[in-house]
Amino acid sequence: MAFESLSDKLQNVFKNLRGKGRLSEADVKASLKEVKMALLEADVSFKVVKQFIKSVEERAVGQDVLNSLTPGQMVIKIVNEEMVKLMGSETTEIKLNPGIAITCIMMVGLQGAGKTTTTAKIAGKLKAKGKKPLLVACDVYRPAAIQQLEINGERQGVPVFSMGDKHKPANIAKAAIEHASKNGYNVVILDTAGRLHIDEDMMAELVDIKEQVKVDNTLLVVDAMTGQDAVNVASMFDEKIGIDGVVLTKLDGDTRGGAALSVRAVTGKPILYVGMGEKLSDLEQFYPDRMASRILGMGDVLSLIEKAQEQYDIDEAKKLEKKVKKGEFDFNDFLDQMEQMNKMGGIQSLLGMLPGIGSQLRDVEIDEKALGRTKAIILSMTQKERTKPDIINPSRKRRIAMGAGVQVQDVNKLLKQFEQSRKMMKQMSGMMGGKGRRRNPFGGFPF
Repeated sequence: MAFESLSDKLQNVFKNLRGKGRLSEADVKASLKEVKMALLEADVSFKVVKQFIKSVEERAVGQDVLNSLTPGQMVIKIVNEEMVKLMGSETTEIKLNPGIAITCIMMVGLQGAGKTTTTAKIAGKLKAKGKKPLLVACDVYRPAAIQQLEINGERQGVPVFSMGDKHKPANIAKAAIEHASKNGYNVVILDTAGRLHIDEDMMAELVDIKEQVKVDNTLLVVDAMTGQDAVNVASMFDEKIGIDGVVLTKLDGDTRGGAALSVRAVTGKPILYVGMGEKLSDLEQFYPDRMASRILGMGDVLSLIEKAQEQYDIDEAKKLEKKVKKGEFDFNDFLDQMEQMNKMGGIQSLLGMLPGIGSQLRDVEIDEKALGRTKAIILSMTQKERTKPDIINPSRKRRIAMGAGVQVQDVNKLLKQFEQSRKMMKQMSGMMGGKGRRRNPFGGFPF
């Protein structure tokens, strides 16, 4: 999970702060020294850390803080605010030209950062907002790069413009703009060749593209797991060709978080999106305040709700709520909910967004194999058995167990848990179902 080590260390510092009734200036400075070490170990730029600690200290050692009723919480509040400021304060969107005017986005980055996949992810995001994007294959060097873009484009329902690997990327980009103009596309996204390192010839190729077509946004894709190197790459790309924003990938991995905390402060360029997984849907808008909350172990409920709203159809949610109230919730509905959870990133990912719970359950591994067994048991049932579990007698249990590759006691256990859950949901929905209450984005479930 992203920022795991940094988050743990910061929370330990804050735990000590909360435990003290009064704070002295020495207490604050000692705590900030620990914060400084945690940030440096997370590979945050030394200059950034130095300025960050100085800003926090100037605010935290004031009499208003030290003499307040909850000085520890005041210091934590200041750390949170300064961290948000460090990452850019405001959320930045890709600047799109209005109406039918074409917006040209050029994607750049080093090889292995996930640029081609990210290009398709952004195309999907823009399509969902009502834009008509066109992906353009400008990587004429890497084997199968064009095919990879075409496969991802097809999955996103976004067409790909390609001229093969015998033309100069600048000429491909120019032809793509003409094609977009004639066919009503209003966003053109250029997938350029990745670099193994900052190569002068290939940088010149990017400059050539910018001279041939009007590029509105140059977005740099960097691997968050490379830490401080990601910030250095961002600085060099900005110096050589000029970038308008950054997309951080692999933030779901065992990253130390330094890139997310340093890139804005060092380059002055905003982080637009963060990649949180390999699926084409695993791209999130970057919100500095929400990211700070995650790092400090305060959760990210807003992102959790947005994920739910993206995946849940409101009409389907209403139908499901009625079924729960009537006690008609069946195994088909249960299977649907498992699929929805999976689309939202899985249970472990969702728990990490809940305030307090993410840190408490970080070391608790969700048994994905057990979830897989549950799914296998349900899929081994007939449609009639799924809708009417009461008809499942011993012989049916044996058949279901054999089909799922489990023991009969596993089937018994699931049936018992399901019946208990169904009764509890019916009771809870009755308790929560008053008029004027806000509808749960999870379809009426008491999660």
